[in-house]
Amino acid sequence: MTVPSTTIATLTMNPTIDVAYDVDRIIPTHKIRTTREYANPGGGGINVARVFVRLGGAARCIYLSGGPTGVALDGLLDLHQLVRTRVPIAGHTRIAVTTLEHATGQEYRITPAGPEVREDEWRAALARIAATECSHFVASGSLPHGVPATFYADVARIVAARGTCMVLDTSGEALRQGLQAGGIDLVKPSRSELETLTGSRLPTRAAVIDAAMAIVAARQARLVAVTLGHEGAILARAEGVIDCPAVPVEARSTVGAGDSFLAAMVYALCAGQGDVAAFHMGVAAGTAAVLHPGTDLAHPADIARLLPAVIAA
Repeated sequence: MTVPSTTIATLTMNPTIDVAYDVDRIIPTHKIRTTREYANPGGGGINVARVFVRLGGAARCIYLSGGPTGVALDGLLDLHQLVRTRVPIAGHTRIAVTTLEHATGQEYRITPAGPEVREDEWRAALARIAATECSHFVASGSLPHGVPATFYADVARIVAARGTCMVLDTSGEALRQGLQAGGIDLVKPSRSELETLTGSRLPTRAAVIDAAMAIVAARQARLVAVTLGHEGAILARAEGVIDCPAVPVEARSTVGAGDSFLAAMVYALCAGQGDVAAFHMGVAAGTAAVLHPGTDLAHPADIARLLPAVIAA
């Protein structure tokens, strides 16, 4: 079977229903009326798929889903017209809340840990992964309770055996174990995730570059894209480092900026663009995501508008 180059699969082991509210002011013990509210399917891999499809690609979402909230998540994915492969679990899918307070411009984010996942359930996810055809496989997000830290390493080995490019975006021990499996095409840590991985602070861009290049030198990943928030991003690869400062914009929310970055970069790679061009598109998408409140993520028109400024930066 020939898989189109812009067909990916994403894995979300700990998905969310992302509920966002706008309020005038948060006052303790008072009933607070919202001025706007909406809900989206969320979690790393699902967010990547949402942006990837907006850009014109095709994505299959593999995810865990359980309880009444799991049914709601399934429905939200259908509303977004995302192709989905549900792995049923006994636990309930979590609900994450983002609240924007207009009086201060502050954003408050509450994210539960998620359900306990049984061994038979996470092994069922591995079986679904092994049966999935795609050009790139994106494993993104945290691991829920009950799933071993070696899980993404197992995923990497399954994906490598199929000759598929593996993309990883996670944190902590799951990131460490996933990288130790080797053969990752692209990994996207934030600065704090890279600091946890190295066990030391990385206060300067030079320190970040050294840590990222060490991953490349160890052949754990071909590309290491480190997102630095309002400071831009860095791409490390065998050919050298690309350092991209941020494009100044008024940020309305940081939710999903990293997922938008990853989706656009993978889309460009799938479309045959070079590593540097793909990286620039990722930076543009991450910047585009912060223009919108809540969990709206990046839109193609904003990415296209910002891309020339990113390239020129």
